[in-house]
Amino acid sequence: MRSAFRHLVLRKHDVEYFQCGTCGFLQTETPHWLDEAYSSAIVSADTGIMQRNVYLAKMATGVLWRLFRGRGKFLDAAGGYGLFTRLMRDVGFDYYWSDPHAQNLVARGFEGTAAMGPYAAVSAFEVLEHVVDPIAFLSDLMRDMQTRTVLISTELYTGAAPDPDKWWYYAFDAGQHISFYRRSTLQAIADKLGLKLYSGRSIHLWTDRSLPALEFRLMTEPRLAGALSWPARLRLRSKVFTDHHLQLKS
Repeated sequence: MRSAFRHLVLRKHDVEYFQCGTCGFLQTETPHWLDEAYSSAIVSADTGIMQRNVYLAKMATGVLWRLFRGRGKFLDAAGGYGLFTRLMRDVGFDYYWSDPHAQNLVARGFEGTAAMGPYAAVSAFEVLEHVVDPIAFLSDLMRDMQTRTVLISTELYTGAAPDPDKWWYYAFDAGQHISFYRRSTLQAIADKLGLKLYSGRSIHLWTDRSLPALEFRLMTEPRLAGALSWPARLRLRSKVFTDHHLQLKS
């Protein structure tokens, strides 16, 4: 790792950023400010939370239907307020929520644990940029949840470290983003985990299953995700009312 630049984080911490000359992994120095950054698990400036979850649910519906035909249990790791889990259950997937840092507000009663596994797939959206050691995080996640398929979202960069005055994804003022990736970084992770990598614009999949790369890119394209989710929506049965009655009995 070689020094790339320095920049203020949370408007007061002078932080050095380092880049791997081989795979392009870009990371801050040891993030000693995280307790301060996580005074709230989800920052108030995240005004795209609803729009993002609606898109993610459409996209994941298409991808997970293509891979598993809706069979099995699924888990949303670092699931925030439970929006994504609730949306996926509304479609008909047997989806569960997990997040040690946030309160489950809208998927209550459907908290997932390792003991409930194995899970067909685990999603972890807007998570990898928050972790210090992505290999350890993913290895532990797949082992604990007994899965070989992880669907994530994170913004990628190309070439040298992006100009800190021009790339919004650094999110310096929030202080929660500490790790950044190129596609070559994700491939290096895939190689270490012994998995295949499928990568779209900001959606990425590690799995031991086979899928045409072009098909994955089409399913993750925001303008097409909704239309390509309809085969699953027509075949799966929504859990809205069954979950409602289940919660009344609990």
